Amino acid sequence: MLIVTAVFSLVDGASEEEFLAADARFQEEFAYQLKGHLRRTTARGENGTWLVISWFDSAESFAAASNATEGLDAVEEMHRFIDFSTHRVETFTTL
Repeated sequence: MLIVTAVFSLVDGASEEEFLAADARFQEEFAYQLKGHLRRTTARGENGTWLVISWFDSAESFAAASNATEGLDAVEEMHRFIDFSTHRVETFTTL
């Protein structure tokens, strides 16, 4: 199993309420439709950073998901809220 973490801040002026709506849409319309995607959780840190943790059945499923994002409205909407200068992704393989 592969665990993927994404840590980021929102762009200046972003509404938390609007971000959470976009995140919910991303989860329903994109993430949960992916083959091999098992679970996804979003959390907010006390310092204003955000964490998204996703579980995949394999590294191959995650790679396929990463390649499936082009041109999808739910993905593009979510990306409008993320300050990509703060965005970092890490992957972990369960033992």
